[in-house]
Amino acid sequence: MTDNGRSKFFSLAYFHSFIKFSVVGATGVVVNEGLLIAFQSMGVYLLLAGAVAIEVSILSNFVMNDLWTFKDRRSGHFAVRLVKFNVLMLAGLVLNLAVLDVGTAYFGIAAAVANLVGIGAAFFLRYALSVKYAWMRTENLEGGATPASAPLAAPRPAEA
Repeated sequence: MTDNGRSKFFSLAYFHSFIKFSVVGATGVVVNEGLLIAFQSMGVYLLLAGAVAIEVSILSNFVMNDLWTFKDRRSGHFAVRLVKFNVLMLAGLVLNLAVLDVGTAYFGIAAAVANLVGIGAAFFLRYALSVKYAWMRTENLEGGATPASAPLAAPRPAEA
C-alpha cells in the first residue's frame, strides 16, 4: 500500500511497466506461434516444438524487457539476469506446455489455438514473477535494501 492507502498496483508507473511488458509479450507470441507452426510443419513432436518455441520467445522477451520494460530496475550482470529470468519463466513454460498438451490431446483443439490459450494462462504468472524477482533491485544509491516493487510505486510528492 502507498501512503494514501491505494495499492501500488494502481500507480501510473506500474501501469506503464505492465503495458510495456504486454507489448513485449505480444512480440513473444508472434515468435512462439511462428516457431511452433514452423516446427510442426517439419514434423517435430508437438511438445518438443512447443518447448523450443516457448524457450526462444522467453529469450527474446528477456532481451526486450531488459532493454526497455525494466531498464530502470536492472542490477547485476546481464548473464545473471538472463539465468534468473529464464529459471523463473520455467513456471510459465510448464503451464503453457500443460495447456498445449491437454488442449490438443483431450479437447481436440488445434495446436496453435491451444498454444495461444497456454500463453494467456501463463501471462500474469510471468509478469508477477518478472516484477517480483527477475528485475528486483537489491540496493539503492545509499546502499540500503530496496524492495522489489519500489520503482513501480507512485512517486511521493516533494515535501514543502
